[in-house]
Amino acid sequence: QVQLVESGGGLVQPGGSLRLSCAASGRTFRNYVMGWFRQAPGKGREFVAHITWNSGLTNYEDSVKGRFTISRDTAKNTVDLQMNNLKPEDTAMYYCAARSPIQNDFASWGQGTQVTVSS
Repeated sequence: QVQLVESGGGLVQPGGSLRLSCAASGRTFRNYVMGWFRQAPGKGREFVAHITWNSGLTNYEDSVKGRFTISRDTAKNTVDLQMNNLKPEDTAMYYCAARSPIQNDFASWGQGTQVTVSS
């Protein structure tokens, strides 16, 4: 069973940076796609970024392109999200997720870590 545990959230001022980390366990993640999603108060969950486990190919939501960077460490089984130039609209609960090669959607989720951008 896949287990995902996020860490690294917190309070940061606009323009600041945070690095989120997701520790993945429970199986090997070969051929998986790992993603970060977020949900702001009163809004639906939205895609932020994803990365393919094997080759490291990435994809980003338009509003975070050039500011966020997703990466994975296949030796440590971690997936990180480096967030720079944070804006108040980035405030949300951030979730790590995993999609297996036989699934059409992300089916495994972490418990989330809160990111608050405020002065």
